[in-house]
Amino acid sequence: MNLQPKKIIIPVIVLLLALVILNTPQGDGQDLPVDLIELPPGFEIQVYAADLPGARSLAQSPGGTLFVGTRSEGRVYAIRDENGNDRADPGEIFVIAQGLEMPNGVAFRNGSLYVAEVSRVLRYDRIESRLENPPDPVVVKDDLPKERGHGWKFIAFGPDGKLYVPIGAPCNVCDPGDPYASITRMDPDGSNFEIFARGVRNSVGFDWHPKTGDLWFTDNGRDMLGDDLPPDELNRAGQAGQHFGFPYCHGGSIPDPSFGRVRGCDDFVPPAMRLGPHVAALGMRFSSGSAFPPEYQGQIFIAEHGSWNRADPIGYRVTLVRLENGTAAGYEIFAEGWLQGREAWGRPVDILVMPDGALLVSDDSAGAIYRITYGG
Repeated sequence: MNLQPKKIIIPVIVLLLALVILNTPQGDGQDLPVDLIELPPGFEIQVYAADLPGARSLAQSPGGTLFVGTRSEGRVYAIRDENGNDRADPGEIFVIAQGLEMPNGVAFRNGSLYVAEVSRVLRYDRIESRLENPPDPVVVKDDLPKERGHGWKFIAFGPDGKLYVPIGAPCNVCDPGDPYASITRMDPDGSNFEIFARGVRNSVGFDWHPKTGDLWFTDNGRDMLGDDLPPDELNRAGQAGQHFGFPYCHGGSIPDPSFGRVRGCDDFVPPAMRLGPHVAALGMRFSSGSAFPPEYQGQIFIAEHGSWNRADPIGYRVTLVRLENGTAAGYEIFAEGWLQGREAWGRPVDILVMPDGALLVSDDSAGAIYRITYGG
């Protein structure tokens, strides 16, 4: 009997099955140890969606569709909680784009999904009616810098109707000139592109104050100044044209060893709050609604991705910045437990406040999204 055909067919079948599995979100995340997450009394956490490799930035449409960008995976996901059970079933998760270059940023406006790659901004029109058969994207802008270092982007529409797009510094510390190390903005069609803020090393999260309309954003500090310097930053931009210090000054008071001789720290806007050193503060949102106790309403939640170059790891948590009279007045841990000893099983990336007031937290390491609620 000739067994040679089976030797060829069986590996092919196995390969095809593996490809199907890799390209189909599955599972419910029951194997994720969310019981290790410590929260203030009365709060609870559960897995909202799992098997989302590389899940990072979050955006939700008024119709309830949740969009999820990635970095290394090159995919964009869409999630519909049709069952209304506060958990996305595998059949409610769609891959609406793949093969993109670091499509970290997602934003929704007037029925269209905007996706930011390294050098392009794309738009998927009428996307919610075509989750199973996504349309080809429209190119909104394709002349952004092509450097991949700090090239992944968080994007969002501001109260002025413009799309805000950060452009990170393509280095640890350097003075590359415009448009690098900035937060830019443009009209929804890509026109009227301009720099809104300078001196921003790498912001991967921002939001607007619900009353003042000021832009608040996180910024990752430079590396190689030791374990405890400099701090990451939470900044507040009350107007266009402000400069926040990079590469000359870090944390509002630490002159850079090389560039600090060119310009002093007094020339720049200091941070609204100094965060932990090397915590990799990424997504941030103002809390809203009445689902959380009053002391949490109108405050800022920050996802800290976690350090990579520190002797003692720090971050891997969700923190809270408390405001008093519009000024940042306190910085505390809200949720922690993704870091166990020196090993991390998850890394928070972005924050999103749901219409019911619940808090979503994405995790690109565990490939999951968590839902935090308050039960009193």
